[in-house]
Amino acid sequence: MFFAVGVLAVLVARDYPLGSALRMGPAYFPTVLGVLLTLVGAATMVRGVTQPGTALGRFAWRDLLLILSSTVLFSILIRNAGLVAAVVTIVVVGAYASTRFRWGYALLLAFGLAAFCALLFIKALGLPIPMIGPWFGH
Repeated sequence: MFFAVGVLAVLVARDYPLGSALRMGPAYFPTVLGVLLTLVGAATMVRGVTQPGTALGRFAWRDLLLILSSTVLFSILIRNAGLVAAVVTIVVVGAYASTRFRWGYALLLAFGLAAFCALLFIKALGLPIPMIGPWFGH
Protein backbone atom coordinates (compact mmCIF):
# COMPACT_ATOMS: atom_id res chain seq x y z
CA MET A 1 0.00 0.00 0.00
CA PHE A 2 2.79 2.45 0.89
CA PHE A 3 4.57 1.60 -2.33
CA ALA A 4 1.47 2.11 -4.49
CA VAL A 5 0.48 5.41 -2.85
CA GLY A 6 4.05 6.69 -3.11
CA VAL A 7 4.32 5.86 -6.80
CA LEU A 8 0.90 7.42 -7.43
CA ALA A 9 1.92 10.63 -5.62
CA VAL A 10 5.08 10.92 -7.72
CA LEU A 11 3.15 10.29 -10.94
CA VAL A 12 0.48 12.89 -10.12
CA ALA A 13 3.10 15.46 -9.09
CA ARG A 14 4.90 15.17 -12.44
CA ASP A 15 2.39 17.57 -14.02
CA TYR A 16 3.50 20.43 -11.75
CA PRO A 17 6.80 22.34 -11.55
CA LEU A 18 9.18 20.82 -9.00
CA GLY A 19 11.29 23.82 -8.08
CA SER A 20 14.19 23.43 -5.68
CA ALA A 21 14.70 23.04 -1.96
CA LEU A 22 14.99 26.82 -1.61
CA ARG A 23 12.11 27.69 -3.97
CA MET A 24 9.74 24.77 -3.73
CA GLY A 25 7.21 24.34 -6.48
CA PRO A 26 3.79 22.72 -6.09
CA ALA A 27 5.23 19.30 -6.94
CA TYR A 28 8.08 19.37 -4.42
CA PHE A 29 6.26 18.15 -1.31
CA PRO A 30 4.19 15.41 -3.02
CA THR A 31 7.28 14.19 -4.86
CA VAL A 32 9.45 14.01 -1.75
CA LEU A 33 6.66 12.39 0.25
CA GLY A 34 5.94 9.97 -2.60
CA VAL A 35 9.57 8.92 -2.84
CA LEU A 36 9.75 8.38 0.93
CA LEU A 37 6.54 6.34 0.91
CA THR A 38 7.84 4.28 -1.98
CA LEU A 39 11.05 3.55 -0.08
CA VAL A 40 9.11 2.56 3.05
CA GLY A 41 6.89 0.32 0.93
CA ALA A 42 9.85 -1.30 -0.79
CA ALA A 43 11.60 -1.92 2.54
CA THR A 44 8.41 -3.40 3.97
CA MET A 45 7.99 -5.70 0.98
CA VAL A 46 11.61 -6.89 1.16
CA ARG A 47 11.31 -7.50 4.89
CA GLY A 48 8.01 -9.35 4.41
CA VAL A 49 9.58 -11.71 1.90
CA THR A 50 12.85 -12.31 3.75
CA GLN A 51 11.77 -12.48 7.42
CA PRO A 52 9.77 -15.39 8.81
CA GLY A 53 6.59 -14.41 10.59
CA THR A 54 3.28 -15.63 11.87
CA ALA A 55 0.45 -16.36 9.49
CA LEU A 56 -2.29 -13.82 9.05
CA GLY A 57 -5.47 -14.44 10.99
CA ARG A 58 -9.03 -13.93 9.85
CA PHE A 59 -9.97 -10.65 8.24
CA ALA A 60 -11.73 -8.34 10.72
CA TRP A 61 -14.89 -7.53 8.76
CA ARG A 62 -16.83 -6.47 11.85
CA ASP A 63 -14.15 -4.03 12.93
CA LEU A 64 -13.79 -2.63 9.41
CA LEU A 65 -17.54 -2.03 9.17
CA LEU A 66 -17.62 -0.37 12.59
CA ILE A 67 -14.81 2.04 11.68
CA LEU A 68 -16.34 2.87 8.30
CA SER A 69 -19.82 3.31 9.75
CA SER A 70 -18.49 5.61 12.47
CA THR A 71 -17.03 7.86 9.78
CA VAL A 72 -20.28 7.86 7.79
CA LEU A 73 -22.27 8.60 10.96
CA PHE A 74 -19.94 11.50 11.75
CA SER A 75 -20.53 13.03 8.32
CA ILE A 76 -24.30 12.73 8.75
CA LEU A 77 -24.39 14.00 12.34
CA ILE A 78 -21.98 16.95 12.10
CA ARG A 79 -24.55 19.26 10.47
CA ASN A 80 -27.78 17.92 11.91
CA ALA A 81 -26.86 16.87 15.45
CA GLY A 82 -23.84 19.10 15.98
CA LEU A 83 -20.16 18.67 16.71
CA VAL A 84 -20.57 17.21 20.20
CA ALA A 85 -22.90 14.38 19.12
CA ALA A 86 -20.82 13.65 16.01
CA VAL A 87 -17.54 13.42 17.92
CA VAL A 88 -19.06 11.28 20.69
CA THR A 89 -20.54 8.94 18.08
CA ILE A 90 -17.37 8.51 16.04
CA VAL A 91 -15.28 7.85 19.14
CA VAL A 92 -17.66 5.36 20.78
CA VAL A 93 -18.50 3.43 17.60
CA GLY A 94 -14.85 3.42 16.53
CA ALA A 95 -13.69 2.31 19.98
CA TYR A 96 -16.26 -0.51 19.93
CA ALA A 97 -14.16 -2.11 17.17
CA SER A 98 -11.39 -2.75 19.70
CA THR A 99 -11.11 -6.01 21.59
CA ARG A 100 -10.24 -3.95 24.69
CA PHE A 101 -13.40 -1.79 24.50
CA ARG A 102 -14.73 -0.54 27.84
CA TRP A 103 -17.78 1.73 28.05
CA GLY A 104 -16.35 3.92 30.78
CA TYR A 105 -13.10 4.66 28.99
CA ALA A 106 -14.83 5.14 25.64
CA LEU A 107 -17.34 7.63 27.04
CA LEU A 108 -14.68 9.49 28.99
CA LEU A 109 -12.53 9.78 25.87
CA ALA A 110 -15.54 10.70 23.72
CA PHE A 111 -16.78 13.55 25.93
CA GLY A 112 -13.25 14.80 26.58
CA LEU A 113 -12.50 14.88 22.87
CA ALA A 114 -15.88 16.52 22.14
CA ALA A 115 -15.12 19.27 24.63
CA PHE A 116 -11.64 19.77 23.20
CA CYS A 117 -12.97 19.89 19.62
CA ALA A 118 -15.70 22.36 20.60
CA LEU A 119 -13.18 24.63 22.29
CA LEU A 120 -10.66 24.38 19.45
CA PHE A 121 -12.80 24.45 16.33
CA ILE A 122 -15.79 26.52 17.43
CA LYS A 123 -14.42 28.86 20.09
CA ALA A 124 -10.74 29.30 19.20
CA LEU A 125 -10.88 28.99 15.40
CA GLY A 126 -14.42 30.29 14.97
CA LEU A 127 -15.47 27.65 12.45
CA PRO A 128 -19.18 27.74 11.58
CA ILE A 129 -19.96 24.29 12.98
CA PRO A 130 -22.99 23.94 15.24
CA MET A 131 -22.07 22.68 18.69
CA ILE A 132 -25.60 21.37 19.09
CA GLY A 133 -27.48 20.96 15.80
CA PRO A 134 -31.05 21.48 14.62
CA TRP A 135 -32.07 17.93 15.54
CA PHE A 136 -31.78 19.00 19.16
CA GLY A 137 -33.57 22.34 18.70
CA HIS A 138 -30.66 24.71 18.07
